[in-house]
Amino acid sequence: MRLEPDSTAVVVVDMQNGFCHPDGSLHAPASEEALAAVTEVVATAREAGASVVYTRDVHPPEQFDGNHYYDEFERWGEHVLEDTWDAEFHDDLDVREDDHVVDKHTYDAFYRTDLEGYLDAHGIDDLVICGTLANVCVLHTAGSAGLRDYRPVLVEDAVGYIEEAHREYAVDHADFLFGEVTTRDEIGFA
Repeated sequence: MRLEPDSTAVVVVDMQNGFCHPDGSLHAPASEEALAAVTEVVATAREAGASVVYTRDVHPPEQFDGNHYYDEFERWGEHVLEDTWDAEFHDDLDVREDDHVVDKHTYDAFYRTDLEGYLDAHGIDDLVICGTLANVCVLHTAGSAGLRDYRPVLVEDAVGYIEEAHREYAVDHADFLFGEVTTRDEIGFA
């Protein structure tokens, strides 16, 4: 798979303490294990001159108070509360000042964020997506990207998950419906 670095961004989804660290509120061992693969994807992109975007799932404690239906705390318990260690990026990541950071409050990194504006302003059409969780925030972000006419490419060996079946579902669904799937070894920049 050949990508043009000027029109490509690696989107690293939610590699935060809450999901990737053993002391995190929603730690998934496979998310912690994905850290090395994610940093490899980022390093490949940086070397080629592609953009790097990090998403960060952050919830104000009162975010879901009074909601009619959507309540992540009811489903998952309180997690990645704003201004907590849980919400910080994992120390293994190489987040730099010139990377774009998107704070999001739902599974979808495009929903009520500046992500689309950033991508459009920088002429980015192709998104190499990795991070966690495969069947939740990674899948919803990739699907939303496809619906906005970006080319979402999931890196199947650089995503975290709770169960292997969840990763397989996300990869199959993305490949079938709205995107492409690759591995770290198949990523190349023109």
